[in-house]
Amino acid sequence: MPWWSWRPGPTEGGEPEARSGITVESAVRVGPPSPRQPGDDCAANERPVLTEMPATIEPVSLRRVCDALDLLDVRYLADGDGNLLAMWERHAVLVTLEGPEDEILVMRARPHATVPPDWADRAYRVVNEWNHTRRFCKAYIGDPTERGQLPIYAELQVPLGAGTHDALLVEMLDCGAAVATSFVDWLHDEGALL
Repeated sequence: MPWWSWRPGPTEGGEPEARSGITVESAVRVGPPSPRQPGDDCAANERPVLTEMPATIEPVSLRRVCDALDLLDVRYLADGDGNLLAMWERHAVLVTLEGPEDEILVMRARPHATVPPDWADRAYRVVNEWNHTRRFCKAYIGDPTERGQLPIYAELQVPLGAGTHDALLVEMLDCGAAVATSFVDWLHDEGALL
């Protein structure tokens, strides 16, 4: 279902079936999560071939980030202030450079769906489980929206003040985009939060 035809859940005035079919109580985990396994994160066979890219280390710039996203076939919008926004069916990813010298690559994913305030405890448990069992993106619950809903974020920040070569920049962006999608899918499925 495309993001523009999203159906609201019960707290947004929609039908209960619009949310996950799993009830809150039936999906709460009681014990510690299972340990990480190889292949839980970015799948190596899905990355583009990068062996022919030059290994010259250069400062990271928004132009280089745009070129890497183009190579990955990730379509994005630019706001003119150095922020790039890529949209998927269930989430959006902000890609930007932050820090005093724009040396920190930031990828911040946010699912389109939010969590009602009375699900806050459950949301914190689910997000903590992600942080405990996954690599690359840290996840957190954001401040309430104007409607009182709780947004969820997954974020990857990499300091690149020493610069990087193109292949590593492409690999980081590819991994961040893949993990963001995995995170949102996990929230909808296994995490049973959205």
